[in-house]
Amino acid sequence: MAKKFARFEEIFLVFTLVAMVALIFGQVVGRYIFQSAPSWTEEIARYLHILQVWIGASYAVKLQEHIRVDAFVTRLSGKPRKVLESINVIIWFSLVLFLAVFGTQLVLQTIQFGQVSPAMQIPMWIPMVAVPLGSIGMTIRLLYQLKEVWKGNYGKEDSGGVTI
Repeated sequence: MAKKFARFEEIFLVFTLVAMVALIFGQVVGRYIFQSAPSWTEEIARYLHILQVWIGASYAVKLQEHIRVDAFVTRLSGKPRKVLESINVIIWFSLVLFLAVFGTQLVLQTIQFGQVSPAMQIPMWIPMVAVPLGSIGMTIRLLYQLKEVWKGNYGKEDSGGVTI
């Protein structure tokens, strides 16, 4: 079952990118060729982009591809490196957990108030759910990274230089 979902995010991100490009292309064609374009295409492209950012951030944690300057920490080994790597993951985990909790509260408040989007009139909690989804994905993966740090696996191979 896990293998079925191993590439779900990757496929989802590619599909939504294609959909977003098609929607924006349709918006441009409608605006410049037909002098009229539906407003919903711009709105759905915006919401797809928001979803891509949050799901993509979780996927980047999985691949350990987030921006990081590690010129100092890669020079360490053993317990000092484990401690610094752990502090890094714990701080990051705390921030993402904060985003998950308050993102969920925002979604619940939006459901309570019944806010809808301007063009498509869909409930606004639907695009807003991207924040807690991406944050929860990141928290789970950061816990896994913390476990790996304590095993001595620091992720990607050190390049010997500054990783940006």
